[in-house]
Amino acid sequence: MAERILLRASHIVTMDAQRRIIPDGAVVVHNRVIERVLTSQEYERMLPFEGDVLDVRPLVVIPGFVQTHIHLCQTLFRGLADDLELLDWLTLRIMPFEAAHNASSMYVSAMIGLTELVRSGTTTIMDMGSVHHEEEVIRAVTESGMRAFVGKAMMDVNDLYPPLKESTRAALDTTRAFAEQTHGADGGRLRYAVAPRFILSCTDALLREAYEMTKAFPGMLFHTHAAENRQEMEAVRKRCAMDNVEYFEVLGILHHNTCLAHCIWLNDREIELMRTRDAKILHCPSSNLKLGSGIAKIPLYHRRGITVSLGADGAPCNNTLDMFHEMRLAALVQKPLYGPTAMDARLVFEMATVGGATALGIAHEVGSVEEGKKADLVLLDLQRAWNPYAINAHDDLFSAIVYSCTPENVHSVMIDGTWVYRDRSHRTLDVEALRAQAAIELRKLLARMA
Repeated sequence: MAERILLRASHIVTMDAQRRIIPDGAVVVHNRVIERVLTSQEYERMLPFEGDVLDVRPLVVIPGFVQTHIHLCQTLFRGLADDLELLDWLTLRIMPFEAAHNASSMYVSAMIGLTELVRSGTTTIMDMGSVHHEEEVIRAVTESGMRAFVGKAMMDVNDLYPPLKESTRAALDTTRAFAEQTHGADGGRLRYAVAPRFILSCTDALLREAYEMTKAFPGMLFHTHAAENRQEMEAVRKRCAMDNVEYFEVLGILHHNTCLAHCIWLNDREIELMRTRDAKILHCPSSNLKLGSGIAKIPLYHRRGITVSLGADGAPCNNTLDMFHEMRLAALVQKPLYGPTAMDARLVFEMATVGGATALGIAHEVGSVEEGKKADLVLLDLQRAWNPYAINAHDDLFSAIVYSCTPENVHSVMIDGTWVYRDRSHRTLDVEALRAQAAIELRKLLARMA
């Protein structure tokens, strides 16, 4: 790709402070950064342009999606853990599968997840790995071009599946080593988030020391699960004599860089704690429904001023890593409870873009199409048979994207100024080879469990 590139599009959905939609506008990309965002008139004044001019009309430019809770290590297990509630799902399926991973199967699991994320318009993720082979997840993310926070799962207690754990010291030492290697690598494209799995798999010492580690790495996050399932809540109360978020407050680990997945069953005091501590909620509507965990009170959290973002969670508790699917469900599931005007399309699109970037502390870099931000862009084709109207009515673009789009609408994806998916084809990943390799690795993994 040329050093400077000018993309002219039918519309640009900026997600800037004014949430502008610019018809017949253009974006200038230079050295991995968005140099200019132009109206039609400003575009004409830019000509002649020194660099490549790509007229991609009638495509629409949007910011890349930011998924804040993913488990790439689980992608290989898609379809193998269906119709179970959370603790059975972990005990009978997921933890035994994760324990059976070797380096090869972990790498392939991560890679096939990344192919799906890229082709459906996701450009940034926060991933939680497993106890072992985190280096393979990091390798896969690096090769794919994805922008990511990565972190091995930390577990020094595991009554659900005892073979999958390690000592407190080993969990902390390996985490620090990975953080030193990864945090800020590739020009900041890779960062680290410490990832104690959840209260039931971690000692108090591990939770405290993991959070303490974030203070040594600017921009590092604390990433865990909380208040996901009723049975989990009962077990937490039995151990801690209080609920998840209340206990995090007691331990001193509830702060602006604390990111909590699910948060379905927060009590009133916990909601207030999340607000006052500026902790972030990572909402996973598909996973919450499929595991029968419940429906998080997202409209209430928004009204209380809590930052809420979206993530697909893992393939075995969702069966797709598609942000369009998450956006649609995030909107629809709340309407019978809060009314049809709750969770409108623009708000949900915000959660999927700039809201995700805010949750990760990188809204100054990504999440919107603005001058000075990283060139993480998605080109959408909204002239497919199922949504031909949207291109002529830009006020309806948010609705068209949230309620009607699928990965089939994704034409191209740019991350950090590089095309990773162009004209509906992967540029950095060999999908057919990965598919064949995944089938082989899954057979071997199941054989190791026999």
